[in-house]
Amino acid sequence: MSKISVVYWSQSGNTAAMAEAVAKGVTDAGKEAEIVFVSSASIDELKSETAFALGCPAMGAEVLEEGEMEPFVTELEGCVAGKTIGLFGSYGWGDGEWMRDWVERMTAAGATVVGGEGVICQDAPDDDAKTACEELGKKLAAV
Repeated sequence: MSKISVVYWSQSGNTAAMAEAVAKGVTDAGKEAEIVFVSSASIDELKSETAFALGCPAMGAEVLEEGEMEPFVTELEGCVAGKTIGLFGSYGWGDGEWMRDWVERMTAAGATVVGGEGVICQDAPDDDAKTACEELGKKLAAV
């Protein structure tokens, strides 16, 4: 069975709840999902996966979390060419610019972003956001 990693960073638990929903979509589609907080994630493991998900909320002036997630994404950027990546995260303000920037960044590095955009929700994920995350997981499982 193919494993799909769901790597995330969360402070309030909103993005963690989204990660759970992405993983549910993966397992509902018949593949194994591994939810990993970014500080425990392995770049080498992701290199061996065809598809995986990354989740991070908007921080500060609509940027990725700078202590753990940004350095991880920066290191990962050189290894994503040819990969299929699902992006997700929550925000409390703004209009989703951080996600558009992240999608553009991963696409420029050679990855295919599922659906051409990330799944975002304001604050805690509601039922629609959880469904969108599950669908993201199913699309990753189909790669």
